[in-house]
Amino acid sequence: QVQLVESGGGLVTAGGSLRLSCAASGRTFNIYGIGWFRQAPGKERELVAGINWSGRSTYYADSVNGRFSISRDNAKNTVYLQMNSLKPEDTAVYYCAADQARTIGVVTSLGEYDYWGQGTQVTVSS
Repeated sequence: QVQLVESGGGLVTAGGSLRLSCAASGRTFNIYGIGWFRQAPGKERELVAGINWSGRSTYYADSVNGRFSISRDNAKNTVYLQMNSLKPEDTAVYYCAADQARTIGVVTSLGEYDYWGQGTQVTVSS
């Protein structure tokens, strides 16, 4: 089992940057694929970026491709989401989640993630 804690959220003006961190506790962190999801008020939770267990495969939603970057440091049991050129529509609660399927690609289905963090708020003002 793994516990996930997000950090790094906050208030930023449009065009700014934030780096979110997802810190994991528990053993064998490097077998888990990690996804970053977000949920805005009144909207469904959506996957914005993901990285598989090996770090060799990544995924980005069209809405963030070219602006967001996901990476992992297994020695620190942490996955990062670097968010640049932020827009007001990026405002949401951001969650990280772990899947233990150990796939070659990134798991994109919300229901296939096994563990979730509590979320961190990101607010982008115009």
